Amino acid sequence: MYYKEHRMELFACRASKEFASKVIDGMNKIADEGESYRLGESEVVQFSDGEFVPSFSESVRGATVFILQSTFPPTDNLMELLLTIDAAKRASADKVIAVMPYFGWARQDRKDKPRVAIGAKLVANLLTAAGVDRVMTCDLHADQIQGFFDIPVDHVYASKVFIPFLKSLNLEDLAIAAPDMGGAKRANAYAKAIGCPVVICHKSRERANVVASITAIGDVEGKNVVIVDDLIDTAGTLCKAAEVLMSKGAKSVRACATHPVLSGPAYDRINASCLQEVYVTDTIPLNPDADTHKIKVVSMAETFSSVIRKVYHYEPVSTEFIF
Repeated sequence: MYYKEHRMELFACRASKEFASKVIDGMNKIADEGESYRLGESEVVQFSDGEFVPSFSESVRGATVFILQSTFPPTDNLMELLLTIDAAKRASADKVIAVMPYFGWARQDRKDKPRVAIGAKLVANLLTAAGVDRVMTCDLHADQIQGFFDIPVDHVYASKVFIPFLKSLNLEDLAIAAPDMGGAKRANAYAKAIGCPVVICHKSRERANVVASITAIGDVEGKNVVIVDDLIDTAGTLCKAAEVLMSKGAKSVRACATHPVLSGPAYDRINASCLQEVYVTDTIPLNPDADTHKIKVVSMAETFSSVIRKVYHYEPVSTEFIF
């Protein structure tokens, strides 16, 4: 009977090609002798009305297929991922694993007012309906989103790279701050790992993306404060929190956020703010036309390289998680 050795195929949708290339480089750095990895070939045919058709340019029959795509706006990025998963299943892939460094719609994780959708659960349902067998993602806005799936979810934390990076800065009188009450758990975990105090900012909103007021809870006098969060959207909360911390006597304020959504006036706000530096990962590419002199990128590619390889080889991934 004819038998072909099981194999891995890794593909990237259009929005995450650059990140996928870095993941492949990372996988080849840690590959065993005789192993080599490459990015599979695929294409997307675009129609004039905006509709598109992704397809694979090579066979995926019987393979474990990893499809890498962050689902930041526009919604085409999510739709392209869903169509690519469907294409893999229909091409007889053995398993399809969605690698989503940024999981979009994660802020819609509950009904916080009447007659609204739970977008994160809908996205989980769509991925499952498309035929995905496993999901890998990083720093979900709410940890309980993992429970929206009935398939394995590998939830990677950016603390894996951020905590060593923050330690390497050798900042004296360091304090970790949460920009709101929802980020208190994350800030406490960072502070515990680094060995420094925690500051909590309490905010109230007028409406979505508009902050009414922020107050700081904790001693920031003479501290070099680093605000940690899972994402930066319009940067309104971040910049106002930095301003409040400086007014309370902080020596300096920096920020550390996993996903640089950076929509609307975010880049201008950061550049005009009292923030010294902002550290983000490459789960979402920065706008190449924006002024990013205050923004430094800490790559998550090697972490995803290790997790992907371990999952494929059925090795434990617990060593990849800090909290």
